Amino acid sequence: MREILAIAKALSDESRLRALISVKDGELCLCQIIQVLGLSPATVSKHMNTLEQARLVERTRRGKWRYYKLANGSGSRAVTQALAWVLDGLPNDPKLTEDAKRIRKVRRQDLEELSACYRS
Repeated sequence: MREILAIAKALSDESRLRALISVKDGELCLCQIIQVLGLSPATVSKHMNTLEQARLVERTRRGKWRYYKLANGSGSRAVTQALAWVLDGLPNDPKLTEDAKRIRKVRRQDLEELSACYRS
């Protein structure tokens, strides 16, 4: 039951859904996800932690960068079904279409430049 509740919580927020969809075509750095969502770094980090706790995304660290991607499918049946449901259910959402444009743009940007505004 805890697994289903964690997944339900993770999917119950528009920003988390947008973040989840943003990594459907490959991993993104946290700074890229921040740029796509247009939210504060702390907020996006919390959203990604919630998605990770629900095992919907996986995180890797390379140097100072944190990268996120969809769970690889070796997770539970509930995770696999939840991901399929979300990905199949939101193909033509206007907000996600705009996000896809932003994702293409941020994928071409240098990570150092992209993250410069988030450093203190």
